Amino acid sequence: MAKEGAQRAEETEQMIEKEGGKEAAESSAGGSLRAADTKEMRAVVLSAFGGLNKLRVSKKAMPEPQEGELKIRVKACGLNFIDLMVRQGNIDNPPKTPLVPGFECSGIVEALGDSVKGFEIGDRIMAFVNYNAWAEVVCTPAEFVYKIPDDMSFSEAAAFPMNFVTAYMMLFEVANLREGMSVLVHSAGGGVGQAVAQLCSTIPNVTVFGTASSFKHEAIKDSVTHLFDRNADYVQEVKRISAEGVDIVLDCLCGENTGKGLSLLKPLGTYILYGSSNMVTGETKSFFSFAKSWWQVEKVNPIKLYEENKVIAGFSLLNLLFKQNRGGLVKVVMDKLLNLYNSKKIKPVVDSLWALEEVKEAMQRIHDRGNIGKLILDVEKAPTPLVSAKHYIHGVQSHKMANDSTETSEAGEEEEDHEGDNENKERMPFIQ
Repeated sequence: MAKEGAQRAEETEQMIEKEGGKEAAESSAGGSLRAADTKEMRAVVLSAFGGLNKLRVSKKAMPEPQEGELKIRVKACGLNFIDLMVRQGNIDNPPKTPLVPGFECSGIVEALGDSVKGFEIGDRIMAFVNYNAWAEVVCTPAEFVYKIPDDMSFSEAAAFPMNFVTAYMMLFEVANLREGMSVLVHSAGGGVGQAVAQLCSTIPNVTVFGTASSFKHEAIKDSVTHLFDRNADYVQEVKRISAEGVDIVLDCLCGENTGKGLSLLKPLGTYILYGSSNMVTGETKSFFSFAKSWWQVEKVNPIKLYEENKVIAGFSLLNLLFKQNRGGLVKVVMDKLLNLYNSKKIKPVVDSLWALEEVKEAMQRIHDRGNIGKLILDVEKAPTPLVSAKHYIHGVQSHKMANDSTETSEAGEEEEDHEGDNENKERMPFIQ
């Protein structure tokens, strides 16, 4: 396996070098010439915060590993809701643009920085990355890299770290999930939602309440105990089944759902906010929608928490890794998760595979909550040919638009590309 990986990496580098030399030779004499041996790679670049038209696939200089880092030839990248928030700039202290988005990937180790131990060139790995994952090559510290089981595909590996570590740590590290407890999870059909459902099934007699768009119910009904439409009054539905409420609420929505979640907690129950997808809107300039959603968050009164014996918590895996230096703790969790995977108790759910050039369509799909499981950017996948929008038939998306008309499309006027006849065309992704 190591020999194969090294040989593949060498061939790829030779190809990139060849292309780099060709481009340099074809440059005009008055232009800035690039050295023929400059190594370049394809990457998704966010030029500025805003709409989908701020994303482009561009050539960038290939990074080289620093001390303690691994250089990874990327095979697949995970697409998460946080990536939409990054694109719109709706995060705390956003980095400067232009930038390469993405926080997780899978691939093959291509080079080792000084002092790196435990890995060899050619190893199949998955990794967390502090941005820059959506590229053909990325470098990241070894503490954020994990070897992939032999029977796990690269697309599954790219769908594994963020979703399962987040789900596991919320359930077991923060909320202390035990036998006989009950859990409410929003967006039950998404990557984290499906990971939560699978992990809950490893503990006896755990009841899982889930909310999801109605068109997803048939596909995910067996993964949760009780499933509700995301637009229904789920508070009354839960109380009808369990008058006391639930032990754990996992909220990735925020806004008005915060107060609802707290009202459903049993005594000694735990509410965990781990995302705020309601902050992402269909508007390029989303400040007012952003502010409105925050105003809907019920003010938490500490005295009320004390009187009702309730716990409110927050969880951010990226902050835990990259700001609070808890990579060692995450490594312990990853070991436990890989044992569960090898025991065939959990398995990442991949919704669809997209080429890097299809990142806009992929983002639209996750924004519209059209996915069941994880969306993956497949670095080696060729873009699907464009087809006229009126001929674009996609069962899940068309069903969704017919049954979930409350969702706002993100591709508004300011999102148009105005690039020839591509304006009214869509790509048909490969759905697994």
